[in-house]
Amino acid sequence: MNTLPLTLTCLLGCSAALAQLPDHTQVFEPVPALVTGVTHAAAPSDAIVLFDGNNMNAWEQLEDSASPQWDIEDGFVTVNGTGTLRSKQSFGSFQLHIEWRATDVIQGESQLRGNSGIFLHSLYEIQILDSWENPTYVNGQAGSVYLQHSPLVNAAKRPGEWQSYDIIFTAPVYQANGTLQSPAYVTVLHNGVLVQNHVQILGSTFTRAPEYKSRCTPFAHRQEQACAGKMPLLLQDHGQVVSFKNIWLREL
Repeated sequence: MNTLPLTLTCLLGCSAALAQLPDHTQVFEPVPALVTGVTHAAAPSDAIVLFDGNNMNAWEQLEDSASPQWDIEDGFVTVNGTGTLRSKQSFGSFQLHIEWRATDVIQGESQLRGNSGIFLHSLYEIQILDSWENPTYVNGQAGSVYLQHSPLVNAAKRPGEWQSYDIIFTAPVYQANGTLQSPAYVTVLHNGVLVQNHVQILGSTFTRAPEYKSRCTPFAHRQEQACAGKMPLLLQDHGQVVSFKNIWLREL
């Protein structure tokens, strides 16, 4: 009897099961209530327009600083697997508006469905996810400060519909000797609905334990750098189809 196929099936199944096991940072209850919100907002006169539907001149590929390779069509830009983007300009505290859409072609579940993210200060992720009838750990659903703060409610729209984030970010402040003076705070409205109310960011959202360091290695970077001043925004390429439009920012 050839036991190799059976063994391979078992190994693959066991690996998949282990990969789906929650870790101590993932929270599953209470599940935020579902509410309905609004989406669109025109850029104010004093806004820095980061994407107006025509070009990605305000962005560069994080990996090599080359021009972005994401697909632009009909006034929006779509993740295509070519890598995370970084804003050319760095920012401290700001108000950010961004509209996004997860594909309506559903091919996965949980974190494998419309996953992307906006990294404030290159360090703190506001999660983008198709959270319409898609159970996952709640501090990893749309509108969460990833693995730190679950959204107050689930304001998600159906996949394929445009959604918006309006984000008020207060940057951390460091003393001259590099010690933290005050942490970062964030307020998030998802489709016009408050989902994060001036919550304290506990530190970087992608490290094993959140931390604040005046010198750090930002998300998807390879080298340590100064992190006490202004930092770029990042738009994450998580390997899934997510589109963006109408991105603007006001420095505070």
